[in-house]
Amino acid sequence: MNFGEKLVKLRKEKGLSQEALAEKLNTTRQAISKWENGQGFPETEKLLMIANIFEVSIDYLLKESAENNDDKEDGYYVSREMAEGFLLSSKKIANHVGIGFGLFALAFEPYFILGTTSLLGVLLIIIIATLGIISFATLGFDQGQYTVLKKEVLLFDSNYIKELRTRYEGFKRKHLGTTIVGGSLLAVGFLAFALEKKLEMGILVPYYPIFVFLIAVGLALSVRTITIIVKADYFFPKIAGLKFPRRTSLILLFFLLEPFFS
Repeated sequence: MNFGEKLVKLRKEKGLSQEALAEKLNTTRQAISKWENGQGFPETEKLLMIANIFEVSIDYLLKESAENNDDKEDGYYVSREMAEGFLLSSKKIANHVGIGFGLFALAFEPYFILGTTSLLGVLLIIIIATLGIISFATLGFDQGQYTVLKKEVLLFDSNYIKELRTRYEGFKRKHLGTTIVGGSLLAVGFLAFALEKKLEMGILVPYYPIFVFLIAVGLALSVRTITIIVKADYFFPKIAGLKFPRRTSLILLFFLLEPFFS
């Protein structure tokens, strides 16, 4: 094991989170994460403090060893900061995609209210559609910092795993509710247009703007959920210390994202 692997092992055996260890060493959680991922090395003073905290020798920390290879779990250690950053980034992308599609649907609203012969109606259609394009244009990307999450089996702190499980139980119900609401709004809106087309009685025509609005909101909610699940197919093949089939584990993690109207 190298220094980073030993630090992870010793910290977990001591039951310390990265934040707790950082506090003991008078440093930042980011620094601990970098040391554990082999992206940096502590100064001599910090090495001495680490040796004292875990009651090991400096020699043990610095020398490469092959001990406990059988017990070592292969994978990329994900810090709380990286995991939370990815969740926030994914939520932002999903929101922008959902709003974009919702605005495109809502662009039909002026047509049913004012018609295409009205200059104001045409302008409103253009403005709403443009806002939809802007929503996609300002989508934002992770710029590669989360690329490693697509390729590696991921490892989390035991304490953070417990937190994820707790949050999952609460957020999955809200997420399921959002999915049901979005699907229901879409169903009502499209059903109204389908019935009017079939019956041709003109009864529902005056209410077309309302149905367009329902479709727009339902589309925003539904597309947001789909975006989350699609992104989940590329991330987090392992969650909460349990090995699941890839798709199942990813969808579980993304239930942590708050609903669109939270």
